[in-house]
Amino acid sequence: MRCADFDLSGKVALITGASRGIGEAIARCYAAAGAAVVLSSRRQEALDAVAASIREEGGQALALAAHTGDRAAVERLVEQAVDALGGVDILVNNAATNPHFGPILTSEESHWAKILDVNLVGYFRMVQACVPVMRERGGGKIVQVASVAGLRAQPGMGIYCVSKAGVLMLTQVLANELASDNIQVNAIAPGFIRTRFSRALWDNPELYRRIVQAVPMHRMAEPQELTGIALYLASDASSFTTGAVFTVDGGQLAASGLPEG
Repeated sequence: MRCADFDLSGKVALITGASRGIGEAIARCYAAAGAAVVLSSRRQEALDAVAASIREEGGQALALAAHTGDRAAVERLVEQAVDALGGVDILVNNAATNPHFGPILTSEESHWAKILDVNLVGYFRMVQACVPVMRERGGGKIVQVASVAGLRAQPGMGIYCVSKAGVLMLTQVLANELASDNIQVNAIAPGFIRTRFSRALWDNPELYRRIVQAVPMHRMAEPQELTGIALYLASDASSFTTGAVFTVDGGQLAASGLPEG
């Protein structure tokens, strides 16, 4: 393998949920590797700040606000990316939500509708909009940000767990259906990552103690610790990798799980 296999020069990468956290870290990594990055999330102001910072560092970035729960907005997002940069070679599905925390039987149907619509159906919408563009360009890469919560139940996160399990199966289905188009589809399953999205987990001292107790490395990860595998999956280095799930969890799944008390 040549180091040049990890070069993204000439590629266009569209990253959802890119205004902070994991999405922002991946966008910065891809820009540093030479890709033109399209940053998307619901809030334009936050996206503009990240895009400006990337450009200051010598990267190429375009900020386009969109809600992945809105099909028209998704289609418009991809059209704008194509109009501005000529196409889409890499899609990172990362936008997510989790408005319910607690026993799953205390959830409401509205929680199910919102979580599944953004975390699972939203990923499908993005793929459906990007694949025709990728086909025209001779192939592409789809990176799905899932979670270890899709592989093992996590206390208080039942609907989120179900949505991420769906992402993992969606990844396998797409990998099979798109292989002949030279489009590789893979998933990253992060463990506990210190982001604003996960603040309810690390801002609670007792819950944080239980979390780090369950992780053999005894800490949470920073978003930047996911960028290595994200770069591999976006690059030519992963040309024969599809339908795979890569856990980045500090050994959590190799251990016995999150203690209940």
